[in-house]
Amino acid sequence: MKILGYLLSSLFLALAMAVIATPASAQATRTWVSGVGDDANPCSRTAPCKTFAGAISKTAAGGEINCIDPGGFGTVTITKSITIACEDVEAGVLNAGVNGVIVNALATDVVVLRDLDIDSTPASPGLNGVRFLVGAALFVEDCVIRDNTGAAPNGMGINFAPSVAAELYVNNTTITGNNDGIHVQPTGTGSAKVTIENSSIENNNLAGVKADGTGSTGGINISVVNSNVSGNTNSGISLFNSAGGAAIITMVDRVLAANNGANGGLRADGPSTTLRVGNSTISGNTTGTAINNGGVINSYGNNEINGNTSDGPNPPVIPLH
Repeated sequence: MKILGYLLSSLFLALAMAVIATPASAQATRTWVSGVGDDANPCSRTAPCKTFAGAISKTAAGGEINCIDPGGFGTVTITKSITIACEDVEAGVLNAGVNGVIVNALATDVVVLRDLDIDSTPASPGLNGVRFLVGAALFVEDCVIRDNTGAAPNGMGINFAPSVAAELYVNNTTITGNNDGIHVQPTGTGSAKVTIENSSIENNNLAGVKADGTGSTGGINISVVNSNVSGNTNSGISLFNSAGGAAIITMVDRVLAANNGANGGLRADGPSTTLRVGNSTISGNTTGTAINNGGVINSYGNNEINGNTSDGPNPPVIPLH
């Protein structure tokens, strides 16, 4: 009887441990969503989920969510390293009145968003297409982000506001119809390193790209390469700071800044704001270059700054290296 009791106790313990382990083991390294899926499914290739939010809880950290076919896959909050990749299908995120994607992960986590269409509606504009709070890096690739015009401090295509050291990479992406297209403003001791390439940030209601050093001390470094920042109501690229704010250094190379509004194609406003520009065309703006309150714009001497209502001050030339 003692032996039988021992065997039964061992069996019950094993079963209990299996039950406890089930949620973790249920997470897959790759999951799937479909326009005709169901979040009650395991998110496998043959039994996909319906939404990103449904799939992410069944995807292991460092894993990937893929789209089988076109669909609207809903908004999602990301709290771990993950890739959401939907090449060759129409992967919609309708974020009427809310944020499309929130990244609030660990300081070591990396998030990739690829081939998503993040869009709100004029009747119920989105808060932000993507809102980044904590993580090591965010990659936004081959995406469209539009029509986020929620009340300040929201209304951004990408609202990059890290509270730790973080990096943002935007490649081959169209951002239009928002308040700011990309708004970079770390908080506290957070810092931001941003690379924007092969992208169109056009026809936004305020700035195409804006860096704001107020409220943080960690520093902002931005590079904009081979991109278009045109038709924005306020400015193409705008740097803003106040005394004591994070230093902002921005490199602009092979960029078109055309037909922007009141604050010009390129703007550096405030102490510790430095913008360096080369191989770029600044034309058709209300002001070509706007330098205010101690801001600095330097030219490599190979730009075309002409045809603006006012070309603005001629930036001092810095040596080519």
